[in-house]
Formats: sequence, C-alpha cells, structure tokens
Amino acid sequence: MPSLGLVITDPARFTAADTMLDVHPLLEALRARGGDARAVDWADPTVDWSEFDLVVLRSPWDYSVRPAEFDAWLDRAGAATRILNDPELVRWNMDKRYLAQLERAGIPGIPTTLHVDESSLAAALSAASAGAHDGHVVLKPTVGAGARLTGLLHPGDPAALALGREILATRGTVMLQEEVPELSAGREKALYLIDGRFTHAIAKGALLARGGGLRGGNYRETPERVEPTEWERQFAERVLAATAEATGLQLPLYARIDLVDTAAHGLLLLEAELFEPLFNLHLAPEVAEVFAEAILARAAQDG
Repeated sequence: MPSLGLVITDPARFTAADTMLDVHPLLEALRARGGDARAVDWADPTVDWSEFDLVVLRSPWDYSVRPAEFDAWLDRAGAATRILNDPELVRWNMDKRYLAQLERAGIPGIPTTLHVDESSLAAALSAASAGAHDGHVVLKPTVGAGARLTGLLHPGDPAALALGREILATRGTVMLQEEVPELSAGREKALYLIDGRFTHAIAKGALLARGGGLRGGNYRETPERVEPTEWERQFAERVLAATAEATGLQLPLYARIDLVDTAAHGLLLLEAELFEPLFNLHLAPEVAEVFAEAILARAAQDG
C-alpha cells in the first residue's frame, strides 16, 4: 500500500483542534484500508518528501502569510513526490484574481475592482461613498485566508482607506467589493466535491462585522450541514468545469465551492477553494470514507 502524507500547518500557528477535525478521520479511514498515512507540516525542514508516494494538501493555512516560502516548497516537494491538488492549480488558486478568469468563462462572481495603488483605491472609495448605493464595502487582499486583512466598512470611513493602505503595503493588491446583503445575513453555502462529485454542503454563518473586524472578535465559523438546491449543485459542477478549461489541468481530487444566492444577481461564486478547505468531516463523517477511497485510487494511478 502507498505511503501517504496529509499536509497540515504547524499546530503552534493554528488551532490544532480545527486542523484535526479533518485530518484525524481521514487518517483513520486511510489506515483502515491499509494505507501508510501520516500528517506532516509542509514547513518542517526535517521531512523527506521522497518517502511519500503521494502527498495531499489539507490545511497549509499559513501559506498566505509566507507565500514565497510556500511556492518554493511546492517546487521542492513536487520534485520529490506527487502532490494533490496539482501545484500549478494551487498556484493559480492562491491569488483570487482567478475569479476574474472564471467570470470571463461564464461563472458570475461579486462585482469587484482591483487596486494596486492608493490613488486608485481612494478614488474608488470616494465614488462608492458618493454613489446611490449608500452601503458598506468589503476590502481584502487577493492573496489571503482566514479573513486576514479583510474588513466590512463604509467607504467614507477613514478606516477603509487605512485598511487598504495596509493591504497595499503587505500584499500588493486590494479587492474592493460592495456588501452583499445575503452574505451579511449568513446565507453563504459551501459545497464539497470529491473527484467532481458532490458529497455534502454546509452553511457557516457571517464572519465580518460592520465597521471592521470579525463578529465576536475572532474568526469563528459556526458550520451546520445543509441541503443545497439542484441548481446550486449544478453551479458548483460548472465552476469545476470552468476551472479545468481555464487552467488546462485535470479535475482536482477535491474542491469546496463557496456560493451565495442573491436577489440582485442570482447565484454568485465567492471562492473556489482548491487546496486548503476545511471539509468539516465531523458534520459528514461518512465523507471521510469517500475521501480515503479517492486518495487511494489516485495513488494507484501513474503520476
């Protein structure tokens, strides 16, 4: 049976309990099938990646605070073993500018403008503040995770430009979006797929507080299992098909498609999480078995 590595983040950097929600059930399912599987920190310099027949990315959640190191690791580990999802797909997915590519392929997303300098951002905030839409806006970096450097602010609030400056200084590009009422009401859904097939869905509630920061003061999802509509399932499958077309790469082993159904625009893609989504296996324990079978099937294939 193959030697398998499930790639995680050093628990000293992220909550071990959150990481293990997914990793422990998947390790148990793989081992029950005879797989030699263990969890490994991608940044651990003592790991010999050539020992693994296949490495599956699961929770490298600190990639966004050291993207250059993570990119170099993809090269180094990828030269020693097979990585899923594909490193080229991961690189494409790391920067949220991929959403524009998917929109050009017919996948609607939240209307977004990108800003690489303060003058452009300030003009956009001023226009939003003076416009007919007297609402809040979301600012976030194109490379980021866990709602870091993300805020829901009124465009006329000086804190909005201050956050934008911080993003520009540390991440380089600001995404600016109008507030989506359905997101603020907690109606986002996350649909999970393994080998392109739907497994389960969750709703995780709203995260951002108006005026900046996170609801409750910290990043805390409150997921519950939900049943998506058939249209939502089809939409998620369309996203994967458009991703394959945009990248020229094979269907990913796993994916999480975040979407919201809006009164103004219909179904919108929020993100396609293609390398580090929490699968919430504690809410769908049977999916660990499906996931393990898919990993072992991929491990049996030629690279």
